[in-house]
Amino acid sequence: MARHIYSCPLRWSDMDAFGHVNNVVFLRYLEEARIDFMFRLAPGDGSPSFAGGSVVARHEIDYVRPLVHRHTPVTVESWVTKIGAASLTIAYEIKDPEQVYVRASTVVVPYDLAAERPRRISAEEKLFLQEYLEQEPAVA
Repeated sequence: MARHIYSCPLRWSDMDAFGHVNNVVFLRYLEEARIDFMFRLAPGDGSPSFAGGSVVARHEIDYVRPLVHRHTPVTVESWVTKIGAASLTIAYEIKDPEQVYVRASTVVVPYDLAAERPRRISAEEKLFLQEYLEQEPAVA
């Protein structure tokens, strides 16, 4: 199983009045990593995969530790935990080698923009996603 690694710069404007990255900004970091991940398949080789659009159906975020502004980027690791017929779940950790700041997940639904409705995951997309599939441990 592979993990997608995205290096995300911290911007001065990401901080709030308390001197750390604002909780809402973490959604932007997740979005940047997710777009980088999902559109790796399509643009370079003419594949239509994920090019038609997608929508976020759900976010879950656990804030583990405050992240303060600095000049070095933070790493966003992402992987797939579920592939359904018409949705997928991406898990993330926003971290440094020695510290996790956020653990999160997003349910993404492929979307047909022209028809204005959700669509099924194609065989090509499923094959791509399976390279990043890691089952989450069962809760006892």
